[in-house]
Amino acid sequence: MQIGMGPRGVLNRRHFLRNVTAGGLALGGLSFTDMVSLNASELKRRGMSCILLWMQGGPSQFETFDPKPGHANGGETKAIATNVPGTQISENLPHLARIADQLAIVRSLSTKEGEHQRASYMMHTSYIPTATVRYPTLGAVVAKELADQAASELPSFVRIGNVGIGAGNEGGLLGQKFNAYPIQDGNRPPENTRPTTEEDRYRRRLTLLDRLEEAAPGEAVARRADHESLYNQASRFVLSPSMSSFDISNEPESVRKAYGIGASSADAGRPAPNGLRIQQGQFAAGCLLARRLIESGVTFVEVAMGNWDTHQDNFDLSRRLCEQIDQPFAALVEDLRQRGRLDKTLVIWMGEFGRTPRINPRGGRDHHPQSFSAVLAGGGMQVGQVVGATDAGGERVVERPINEKDLFQTIYQTLGVNAKKEYMSAIGRPIAIVDGGSPVDELLG
Repeated sequence: MQIGMGPRGVLNRRHFLRNVTAGGLALGGLSFTDMVSLNASELKRRGMSCILLWMQGGPSQFETFDPKPGHANGGETKAIATNVPGTQISENLPHLARIADQLAIVRSLSTKEGEHQRASYMMHTSYIPTATVRYPTLGAVVAKELADQAASELPSFVRIGNVGIGAGNEGGLLGQKFNAYPIQDGNRPPENTRPTTEEDRYRRRLTLLDRLEEAAPGEAVARRADHESLYNQASRFVLSPSMSSFDISNEPESVRKAYGIGASSADAGRPAPNGLRIQQGQFAAGCLLARRLIESGVTFVEVAMGNWDTHQDNFDLSRRLCEQIDQPFAALVEDLRQRGRLDKTLVIWMGEFGRTPRINPRGGRDHHPQSFSAVLAGGGMQVGQVVGATDAGGERVVERPINEKDLFQTIYQTLGVNAKKEYMSAIGRPIAIVDGGSPVDELLG
């Protein structure tokens, strides 16, 4: 039986008992169940949090973290040196090149799913979608396992940005309670979160609502309890002084500038080749908001950015997209480090798959799940390194292949979540948080 986490993984019952027996005796003889409960509380007190930078559409590994200069498959993309000797990344990412010693670059992700919606679901849950089980997304699991739901006034899982498709079933079998709280644009505080009247009057209305609900007939008791839980949570949120965390205009201009907020470019407003518009500065605002929310006690924040489906004009579009992520991503990592939050905050950059080595007749790259990249920072990860490799032409992984389950095992172990823990489906079937895979030892601190 696995019940807790050590510095490098799950402790079993024997190790756990050995480690806490002295403490348990000192507390007057705790039962095994008591000890498990105490251990769960200890895990929450570790204060780990996670920010997922989700790149919807499948960013090209060639134009980001695995360039192939000098090879026909690399196209026109050049590579630049980073502050880690011997490590190069795309010229599109100069800010990240300067903090590569804070990054763990994984170049050997390899999966079997190349369809957007299914792959997006898989890279949010570690499972392929099925008709019978609604698997919880990464943020929902982290919120359930690490957030103190009773104490927090803010949602434990916030998603910034709207990419529209395949982001998993949110809370899934964990229930709507663990769905993400959605925010469309990090530049604007969430709408409809201010009382429409004075606070005293608002509270009187809540009291009246309680009295009305107490009069509900017997068969409505369960629904009444759910309703009460929902509006109590929402009211706590609306009335909380922590609501100011959602307003990035409270940040000094120097901080906003460091993230690249307010910066303009010649491409601003110009439609992308795929017909969509790259929203200038929204990702930067999302990154700054993510930092503010993590500092305010939110456990998991996902910042989503779309338009990475570069089937045509890949090089120009990738350059413009990288321009949107490079400075904010680097600023987020550096900001967390300077504030002493980086060791407790795991930052993940990834999309659903990579792009083909072959450049198609439209100057684009198509879907390629066989080999692609992700980046990890903070959370106690072993950074300043590249894990895995692809061959000279980026066709396939030739060193340290890592699949989606290996990646999720690594993420959960870093955060202190027991990936082997099982939840019950609606029909009583036990579902492991991650079914299979192994943590990537090279990444673990």
